Amino acid sequence: MNIEELREYCLRKVGVEESFPFGEHTLVFKVGGKVFLLAGLTEGDQFNVKCDPDLAVELRERHEEVQPGYHMNKRHWNTVRLDGALKAKEIREMIDHSYEIVVAGLPKKVREKLG
Repeated sequence: MNIEELREYCLRKVGVEESFPFGEHTLVFKVGGKVFLLAGLTEGDQFNVKCDPDLAVELRERHEEVQPGYHMNKRHWNTVRLDGALKAKEIREMIDHSYEIVVAGLPKKVREKLG
């Protein structure tokens, strides 16, 4: 999976908005106004996703391409390199997990709007 495929996958999710709030080099995806994925466009193809703390550690131990979240709370965020080593299915699962965690934390009215 490359950065454009990642972008297209994120934008297919319900209620997702993309923006560049931190400048032109960091693409941010939000749902309900909350960030679930940040993609660095100058540091090579990589992105940050939110993650359950126990799963975050497990993924880091299992995959060299998964590291503690760069410039993020390292307990809750992972940085994932898109260097071709991870399967697209694994990357989609990480994105889905991040999206689901953020949606679960949204106010009930916002979640209901998302369906």
